[in-house]
Amino acid sequence: MKRAVAGRIVASYCAAACALGLLTACATGNSGTSGSAELKTASDQTVAEKRANIRLQLAVGYYQQGKYDIALDEIKQAIAADPGYADAYGMRALIYTAMGQVPLADDNYRHALRLAPRNPELANNYGAFLCQTANRPGEAIRQFDAALTNPSYQTPVSALVNAGVCSLKTKNIDAAERYLLDALRYNPELPAVSNGLARVYFERRDFNRAGFFINRLTEVSKLDNLSADALWLALRVQRKLGDRSMEASLVAQLRRRFPGSPEYLAYERGAFDE
Repeated sequence: MKRAVAGRIVASYCAAACALGLLTACATGNSGTSGSAELKTASDQTVAEKRANIRLQLAVGYYQQGKYDIALDEIKQAIAADPGYADAYGMRALIYTAMGQVPLADDNYRHALRLAPRNPELANNYGAFLCQTANRPGEAIRQFDAALTNPSYQTPVSALVNAGVCSLKTKNIDAAERYLLDALRYNPELPAVSNGLARVYFERRDFNRAGFFINRLTEVSKLDNLSADALWLALRVQRKLGDRSMEASLVAQLRRRFPGSPEYLAYERGAFDE
């Protein structure tokens, strides 16, 4: 999964996160859906479920290497071993998204959530897809809220940031501020939180507060790691604050790293208030 510093959706899919070391363990794909009094653990897995999980982990590795056809084949085998494995369908949705197969990705997300309707990681990832790829932000917010109201959700900061960024996309600044301030309480060092809040206050023309969060962003992320979107926002904030030295540094970064980007073209035409 790609995680960008600025203005992008933060994904938190369980299986891929495990492979990246973001979570310490993953339950089976149907976690949170059983009516039994006990949660299912690794020792409860059948042989078929273990085989499916191995195939899923292989698919994650191939997905991270950009070998999407091989990853899809591993997912096919995971589903053959365990047709009710919700995480496998969720992972297939991620692969299809990366391949630009939007309808297929949507179908797989919806099927995964039919199998595991109370899985917050799936809801968050589907929300990210709906907002960023399918351009259906209203539906996306409902998915983020579903994840956030699930008491078993262990990484709510991801859905909070995603909901904040998606709210910014629809110009719902108040909602964006609310989600992102909640995310700030969970993880004040997360660059996406500082970037999102800087955008909130820039939109409100509260440039001092926007500058505060831009400074936080540049403290936790090197300028070389910032996206064109983040650099352009930081440049405009510093321009409003009158910091010409920092503005020049940001312009140099934007010119060097993203010379053909929409952000640099906006700088060249002086579109600082767009």
